[in-house]
Formats: sequence, structure tokens, C-alpha cells
Amino acid sequence: MRIKLPSKDSAGVVTTFYLHSHTSHHDELDFEFLGNRKGKPYILQTNVFANGIGDREERIQLWFDPTTNFHEYSILWNSHHIVFFVDEIPIRVYKNKSYRGIGYPTQPMQSEATIWNGESWATENGSQKINWSNSPFIAQFQGFNIEGCPSNYHSLNCNSTKWWWNSKKLWKLTLDQEKSYKDIRSKNMIYDYCKDTNRFQNIPLECSSDY
Repeated sequence: MRIKLPSKDSAGVVTTFYLHSHTSHHDELDFEFLGNRKGKPYILQTNVFANGIGDREERIQLWFDPTTNFHEYSILWNSHHIVFFVDEIPIRVYKNKSYRGIGYPTQPMQSEATIWNGESWATENGSQKINWSNSPFIAQFQGFNIEGCPSNYHSLNCNSTKWWWNSKKLWKLTLDQEKSYKDIRSKNMIYDYCKDTNRFQNIPLECSSDY
């Protein structure tokens, strides 16, 4: 999906593009763009829900102004890992460790996009409220494309390597992708739930190097 985010002062405004299963114990993959005061960088928050359990937020500062041009935001989801991309650069990898009892999205999902009032939490922990004099807040979406296993397929067929996104070469990042991934995260990451010891008394299992 190519997205151009609301300009001007967008503090408190949340623009999203995500996948959702809409089941009682849902799976979900989120791009959440957190607006900011004019002149301050947009924050991109990603999250992963598996079987109704989320709380896996990561945040990065975007290294460009996402309000002046369209940029591409995409997700690779196969049976080995989930990769979030910005302009084809991997910014997050969530590996399938279900063999360790760690949740991994497996349910059919549909794509959705929204823009909404998140002033209670989105910008500086909710201290920055929406300036409604700047409304309307307009997000633009274009170039949507999806390739996926049809939801009426048996799940085992969906794991087949006949699908390009599940081919062996996409089971892990390439060397160039790995380099870009580490570079972006070292320079632009501002929050990682795996390192939030105030929030989690015990580190989530998927965060441990032993897993």
C-alpha cells in the first residue's frame, strides 16, 4: 500500500493500515502512524497479535517526511516469519516460533485502513492533543495490491512453497536486507517492547535469544 499521511500539525491523529482476522481470538498485523506537532517526525508503530494476544509494539521514527509524497508500506507473511517493510526496507521481523509455544498469526485476515482520534495516547503519551483547527485530517491511499493464499484453502496448502511468498529464498532476509534492517533499527528505533522491563516483569518468550 502506498500512503501519504496528513500534513500540518497532526498530533493525536492516528492513521492505520493493517490486517485483521475479526475472530474472537483474533490475529492482527498493524502499521500505525502516530501524528506529531509540526516540524517533529512521524512515529511508526507496528504490532503483532496472535490468537488475541498483542502487546508487541515497536516504534521507529520515520527517516523522511511521509506527508509530502507517497511511500510504500508492505507486509510479507509466510510460515517462517512476518516482515514489515517501508519503501522495501525491512523495519521489523517477527519469526515463527510456534514450535516453542509462542503465538504466530495463522488465521485468514482482511486488510483495512482507518484514521482516528488517538489523542489519549498517540503523541507524547497523550500529553499532546489534537488541534482541530487543522482539520480535516486527510490520509491518501493508492496502489493497493495483495497476493495471498485464498481463505478457503486448507492451511497446509497455504504453507506450500508453490506460493512465491513462501519460497525458500524468502524464509529469511537477504544479506543486504539484514544490513538495512540493522541500520534502520539502530538509528531510528525509539521503543521496543522486548526491552521494556517496567512494563513486563518477565521478558516475553519471543524476545529471548534462547528462542
